[in-house]
Amino acid sequence: MAKKQTKSKANTSSKRGGWLRLILKLLLVAMIGLAAYLFYLDAQIKHSFTGNKWQVPAQIFARPLVISKGQEITPKEILDELKLLGYRSVSKADSSGEYHYQAGVLKLMRRGFQFADGNEPMRELVISWNGERIASIQDLGMQQDIGNVRLEPWLVTRMVSSSREDRMLLTLDEVPDLLPKALTLVEDKNFYDHHGVAPLSILRALMANIAAGRTVQGGSTLTQQLVKNLYLTRERSITRKVKEALMAILIDARYSKSEILQAYLNEVFLGQNGDMAVHGFGLASYFYFDRPANELNVPEIATLVAMIKGPSFYNPRRYPERVKERRDLVMRILFDANEITRQEYERYISTPLGLATDGRLASGQHPAFMDRVRRELSEILADPSLRDSGVKVFTTLDIYAQRRAELSVKETLAGLQSDRSVALESAMVVSDISSGEIRAIVGGKEIGFQGFNRALDAHRQVGSLIKPAVYLAALEDPTRFNLATPLQDNPITLKSTGGKLWSPQNADKQFRGQVPLVEAISHSLNVPTVNLGMQVGLDNIAHTIRQLGVESEFREVPALTLGAMSLTPVEINQMYQTLSNNGRYIPLHAVTAVVSANNRLLWKQAEYYSQRVDEAATYLLNYALYKVTTEGTAKRIGSTFPSVNMAGKTGTTDDYRDSWFSGFDRNNVITVWVGNDENQPVSLTGAGGALPVFIRYQQLQTPKSLSRRFPAALGIAHFDAMTGEVTVPGCPDSLSVPAILDVLPPPRQDCLGRPVESVPDTEQKKSWWKKLFGIKN
Repeated sequence: MAKKQTKSKANTSSKRGGWLRLILKLLLVAMIGLAAYLFYLDAQIKHSFTGNKWQVPAQIFARPLVISKGQEITPKEILDELKLLGYRSVSKADSSGEYHYQAGVLKLMRRGFQFADGNEPMRELVISWNGERIASIQDLGMQQDIGNVRLEPWLVTRMVSSSREDRMLLTLDEVPDLLPKALTLVEDKNFYDHHGVAPLSILRALMANIAAGRTVQGGSTLTQQLVKNLYLTRERSITRKVKEALMAILIDARYSKSEILQAYLNEVFLGQNGDMAVHGFGLASYFYFDRPANELNVPEIATLVAMIKGPSFYNPRRYPERVKERRDLVMRILFDANEITRQEYERYISTPLGLATDGRLASGQHPAFMDRVRRELSEILADPSLRDSGVKVFTTLDIYAQRRAELSVKETLAGLQSDRSVALESAMVVSDISSGEIRAIVGGKEIGFQGFNRALDAHRQVGSLIKPAVYLAALEDPTRFNLATPLQDNPITLKSTGGKLWSPQNADKQFRGQVPLVEAISHSLNVPTVNLGMQVGLDNIAHTIRQLGVESEFREVPALTLGAMSLTPVEINQMYQTLSNNGRYIPLHAVTAVVSANNRLLWKQAEYYSQRVDEAATYLLNYALYKVTTEGTAKRIGSTFPSVNMAGKTGTTDDYRDSWFSGFDRNNVITVWVGNDENQPVSLTGAGGALPVFIRYQQLQTPKSLSRRFPAALGIAHFDAMTGEVTVPGCPDSLSVPAILDVLPPPRQDCLGRPVESVPDTEQKKSWWKKLFGIKN
């Protein structure tokens, strides 16, 4: 019996030991599995948390406004720029982003900004005017006068990726100290004490929710909220909550509280901008208050923190009273924590929400210009992931030029459309002559349409816009041609492609027998141009066209002299940029620099130029293009702006299908096309369609009169208007124009036909600008 009992005990003990070993083995396996799972989760966290956690849209900036002593710029122009940048008009400017203007003196707290060439801190400036010119610029911090200063560039748009999430990254040192304090006090007051999860908070929330019969309180820490937003789905399950807790513990173990808090500030969801989610305080500060996060005041900080509980429920634009109530609760928490005084608390709760009037962030604006930026970026940053890494792209966009261009197209086409059945379309390009920087692009009359960009992609017959290349090719051979050279204007017939006969005619179907070269171009006469082109040679003309910057293919046929080739408006603008820049070619571009999210310069536009055509010959051509605007096909410019000298050329194609004008003042070259997408006749000449758009654009600004250096080889020469021979000054029917003097023979006779040996050229004593515009001593 005893033996049986002993055996039974031994069996029981053996079974216990077996179960214990099994449990230990299972625990060991579970621990190994948990360790492996934690290792897997940690690898996930490390890969994304230390790398690019988000796809961050590229930020596209316009050109910065540079303010210089002696500059002709009105107070209104600078105040408009400040309002565009979200500066605040106050009675006493003493904080970043504030200004005060009174009686010709502007006190400005210019924001600090990370430009492509380096960081510029906040500056306390006083700008004063004398009339419409800047009299002085004082830097109060440096206690000295300065020559110039630049404002930070305007954020035009952000190129949002397919994720439809929008954010602007910031660091903890870029936000007010009160923001992280308010965030932790309201959302996770034990943030600096727990290790990623707070069990007591979870228990309290669970009991509160059970008592209420619904979810009224959350127990998640900031770290858990970050994990949920970064790594997990919205699924409600025990396994997801466990995974969330484990990842929160791992993140807390691996990263500092500051790193976690900074990530949260950039990730938290704070509303909806159309179909795009607004993430992070950096973007939300612009979306709701139109200012950078470092300029947020206490009520604004409290508003954003209040919204975290439910951005849709606490949408300040839809439910302002609801949001103000919760904002005031946040400020009460700040008061109880001694972060603000009683007086401040009482003052703050009486203030309105103070939201920005425009509930849209800069996105999708000026699509035609942004199209050009995208194309350049695709070449600059070949890796698409770089374009979604929060890079800052500095562009050449002049927002005022862009708005003027858009308005001039819209208004002019509306007027032209009223008396014709064919649908009109238009494109426009504005560029800076001396730098090649594109200031504005309009891709069609529907300004906000992001479809077909006619400025970049519409290849249209250019007509007479090509004629300056014909005349320039001739003027580069000064021993044969000058502005007074007689050109034949009689009926001609030429063999074209395939042996076809071609008989060009002038627009008015008239023939003048013979005309000076300057008159042929200013009145855009076809037959003299063709005759000149045949003398110069089609190969020379083609070479000149390519030297001016045209890269598209075209055929070298006689009709080339009258524009039998198709180019885009931006190609035409490139051609006229070279002409207007004294023959100096600079590639047109819209991007000047690209900077990484951490402010490292990734790319910068090289300062490149090439003297493509002779400067003296180009000057002579531009004189003829000036004549176009005073007495030729674009003389409406001269009558509209009698005190401003401009130059340009009209262009009209067969059957009036395309209307062109490309012209320039001192600073900018503007190219306009008007026509029909289906290539139907629009019954508009260059002077009747495109020219009015150009004129309207110039009316919306203050065009600057042409001013060009007079090349050393040039002077004013006098020619017989009929024969083109050099004559003495003052003869009746003589033609006085700029010319390259070294290659001209001396006059052979005086006004009465008597031989002369030498004639004193008193004209050479005149300054070049007196010579050019015929001003007497």
